[in-house]
Amino acid sequence: MNLRLAGRARNTSVPGLLLRAAPGVITIISVVAAARSDDLQRLPYWAIVVLGVVVVVSNGSLFGLRYGDRPGPAGYGMLVFTIAGSLLWYALPASAMLVIPFWASRAAVRYFRAGRLEWVVVAVSIVGATVPLYITTHSIPGACGAGFGLLTLTLASVNRRSREQQLEDLEVSLARKQAAIEEHGRAAALAERARIARDVHDVLAHSLAGLSLNLQGARLMLARDGASPDAIEQVTRAQGLAAEGLAEARRAVAALREDAVPDVRALGDLVTAYRLESGATAELEVSGAERELPAEVMSTLYRTLQEALANIRKHAPGAPVTVQLSYEEPVRLTVVDRQDKRPERAAAGGYGLLGMRERADLVGGSLEAGPTATGWRVELKVPA
Repeated sequence: MNLRLAGRARNTSVPGLLLRAAPGVITIISVVAAARSDDLQRLPYWAIVVLGVVVVVSNGSLFGLRYGDRPGPAGYGMLVFTIAGSLLWYALPASAMLVIPFWASRAAVRYFRAGRLEWVVVAVSIVGATVPLYITTHSIPGACGAGFGLLTLTLASVNRRSREQQLEDLEVSLARKQAAIEEHGRAAALAERARIARDVHDVLAHSLAGLSLNLQGARLMLARDGASPDAIEQVTRAQGLAAEGLAEARRAVAALREDAVPDVRALGDLVTAYRLESGATAELEVSGAERELPAEVMSTLYRTLQEALANIRKHAPGAPVTVQLSYEEPVRLTVVDRQDKRPERAAAGGYGLLGMRERADLVGGSLEAGPTATGWRVELKVPA
């Protein structure tokens, strides 16, 4: 689950970057213009250049600020920026350097958490805006108006910061609520899976186990009494079907109770188990750069391979098998058995193939299954 915290995001939009670069640009223009202007300059030009460099450099250090940061070094950089900018406004009263105290005050309360340093920057900004203006104009109302305007801008920035903090808190609260709902749903799903597993184990598996034992007893009794070979063969076949059904029921219970996400080694274990049980050749070939796949994709690959091998055991026992896993996009799992002839019944059927297709659909993939010239082929494609 992804959570975007607006209050902690860097403002990397073009307008945001231009706004942060504006004080530095204004400073450069003012300092360059002062060299060719006859306007009043209260400090030597070299001092003006030094102050301009300090303003531009300290302004550059503020580009990495994020909303809600702790002041830290950037806070002291802003304090230096404010003092140097205010002195430059004093040195060049005919320039546009008055914007520096206003910008610094707004930025301090906009980007930094509540603390002493930001209010020191605000206080310096008020003094830096009003005192040079009073020295230049000797107008108390004008100086007070500048101070009042700066204070109004500061309070508006504080209000905006508080509003963003409230929105951030609301996002966090909604995210936690959504996480709780998802966790509750997952717990309910696990509980339902456990209930189904118990029912399958207690009812179906036990019934199939009893049926298998009774059929075995019946086969032995028929053999003892000298029954016809056809009757013994039918009972033996019925016993084999019951044993296969019991094995399938146990695999279903294991699948329902299993919470661990399988990996490539689990696929290899399935292929190895088939090779040991059937005595036939079985290979797993992996191509492409191995990478971590989403849990639902890996589970789908595992269940598809498990079901495909179960079908081979049932319909083509002892057939050699080749399993290919490709990490190229889309991820592809191919299972091919070689019966040395085309299957007599090429029609796809049964709940196993239907279940494989349903699993593929759930993860946005596709499954193709059909006969080849020498056997049967199942191919699963999953975007990941």
